[in-house]
Amino acid sequence: MTFTKSFFKINLLAIIFYVSFLNTYRVNAQTNYIDSLNSDLTEVFKNSNITGCAMSIVNKNGIVYQKEFGYADIKRQKLFNYRTTHNIASVSKVFISVALMKAIQLGYFNLETDINKILPFKVRNPYFPNDIIRIKDLVTHTSGIVDNDSVYSKCYQFIINDKTEGSSIALIKEAGLTGGLKDTTLKQFMFSYLNTKGRLYSYKNFFKSKAGKCYNYSNIASALAAYLIEIKSGVSFASFTETHILKPLKMTHSDWTVNINDLENRAIPYYNSDTSFPFYNSITYPDGGLTTSVGELSHFVQDMIKLLNGTSILLPKQMADSMFKPIFSDKNVPEQYDLKKYNNAIFWELYPDGYIGHPGADPGVSSFIEFNKEVGIVFIGNMYIDTEQFKTIIKKYAVKFSGH
Repeated sequence: MTFTKSFFKINLLAIIFYVSFLNTYRVNAQTNYIDSLNSDLTEVFKNSNITGCAMSIVNKNGIVYQKEFGYADIKRQKLFNYRTTHNIASVSKVFISVALMKAIQLGYFNLETDINKILPFKVRNPYFPNDIIRIKDLVTHTSGIVDNDSVYSKCYQFIINDKTEGSSIALIKEAGLTGGLKDTTLKQFMFSYLNTKGRLYSYKNFFKSKAGKCYNYSNIASALAAYLIEIKSGVSFASFTETHILKPLKMTHSDWTVNINDLENRAIPYYNSDTSFPFYNSITYPDGGLTTSVGELSHFVQDMIKLLNGTSILLPKQMADSMFKPIFSDKNVPEQYDLKKYNNAIFWELYPDGYIGHPGADPGVSSFIEFNKEVGIVFIGNMYIDTEQFKTIIKKYAVKFSGH
């Protein structure tokens, strides 16, 4: 069979037309579902009563969708946007996870290490004094160390000055967030709370269960894991994460403390639209004290997607296999744990739909991140709400941005 030049020309034109049509179709389809996503999220925002929030959808190539609603500061009429910085509460714990993996990579310890082989003081569960508490138990909330609310509520360090409104001061007093602890460094607090010679020590700081046997979500045990990194690295946990996580990901406006002299892009934490909380730090800051923005947190989620695909700049692929490995099984479920809700990895929560993530909630904070090998979602808001409706809508559309 002989093909003429005109045959090739006609077919080349047909291919060009088809590709052009396909690209136009994809652009129009994307515009349609972005419009639908915007509309659905707007409706959820109106019904949520949240003061302000921002969210994003991320794939391995970067941020593919961003949306902002409401105000970072109502009085100043300052809008909440993807550069607005805010505390992310317990989403901070996944930064402990990555830091632990880096510490393991550096040879500091492993997940089976007895914490008493690292700590400069002894920690014993008074109900089981001969029991061994491993790092693995800290990161799965099964260590037997619990949050004694009468102490933990005082770990919040609110920044009060002559400009702080009386309603804000009354709010934190009513909530029992009184502060006033003398042991204000991570090292001082851990000794005071966990060692028998500490001024904050009590049997109430522990659960009547051996390590690994009962699930009891513990912020203090999480912060203790971060403190172990401090001991072995010789630098603060904040400095360790800045070197090994924040700087590599160019999270230049993310930090673990409130800089009272640099609040231009910082959102106000609100109780409701009329009353706000003062800014605050926390003694046990690794468990929930990271301040960042949706834009910068998206960089982190993007790298976690890359980590699942073996191309992270933070950790090698084999570390991902350890960090995201399910800890529990049907044959190994701790008491007080619902395996149908999610499984635990190294601080990460593994959900039945295949996503990996962690939620966060604190005074004036709602947050979450979730991701799989293809796509991730990020949310930060400056009021505590139930974020499930936001999450459901974002995940419904997220697959359309997976990059396939």
